[in-house]
Amino acid sequence: MRIAYQGEPGAFSEAAAERVLPEAEAIPCRSFDEVFAAAEGGAAEYGVLPIENSIGGTIHRNYDLLLEHQLPIVGEVEVPVVHQLLALPEAAMAGIRRVYSHPQALAQCEKYLRTLSGVEIIATYDTAGSAKLIADGRLTDAAAVASARAGEVFGLKPLASSIQDFDDNITRFLVVGRTPLHDRVPDKTTIVFSLPNEAESLWKALAAFALRGLDLTKLESRPIPGRPWEYLFYVDVGAAYDDVKCGRALSQLAEFAHSVRVLGSYASWRSRELHRLPDPFEVRA
Repeated sequence: MRIAYQGEPGAFSEAAAERVLPEAEAIPCRSFDEVFAAAEGGAAEYGVLPIENSIGGTIHRNYDLLLEHQLPIVGEVEVPVVHQLLALPEAAMAGIRRVYSHPQALAQCEKYLRTLSGVEIIATYDTAGSAKLIADGRLTDAAAVASARAGEVFGLKPLASSIQDFDDNITRFLVVGRTPLHDRVPDKTTIVFSLPNEAESLWKALAAFALRGLDLTKLESRPIPGRPWEYLFYVDVGAAYDDVKCGRALSQLAEFAHSVRVLGSYASWRSRELHRLPDPFEVRA
């Protein structure tokens, strides 16, 4: 079994992959597009993608990719994110002139980074990739914002630990693949729809769920390419697709929406915790 993730070994996406399928081989990919390509082309059975962070917000690119591809969402996983400021063993804090990391990680550590006087903040494609950059280039005047595991993988030391702005820093990842995760019972459905640009359209769409007592755990709008000021609405519904109330709500929505597509029905991470399924990190400890 193989599961693709974006980044280098030590990335938080690798940790997400391990939480989903501890026994699987984790396949690193340079971009989110490559994760989809691996899961679609057979290089991996599943792909894992960050979709939102409790501090930095939504990873918009992955919402767009969900629409571009036909791979359904089959699961989700949450990963606590603790950032370190990593540098070569011989480096000193006083000599750091550049800090590298993924834009989301930089946003999550904004308060700490503002305290670094005379330091250039540089966005890269990956947290662990930034650690690799420093290790490969032997950059004694640079540091990376990345995980403790990335430091272990690339032989870097922490100059500062837990530098994220808030302690409760969590990233939610989606799992995509052609095969359901058979040990999980769906209780969540993600859909995307478009609406006529007229008064009360969104109200009517949300009412289809509210009148049936269905919880909408997330609502996200994204622009429709080529159609300025028109939007797609991504919604997480707190019910399985085959739930009668969810099915009726979707039928009502389809009566007036321009388009409705189900992106996946899957077990929420919260339901996994409630049913006390084993956490691979806890088992390993």
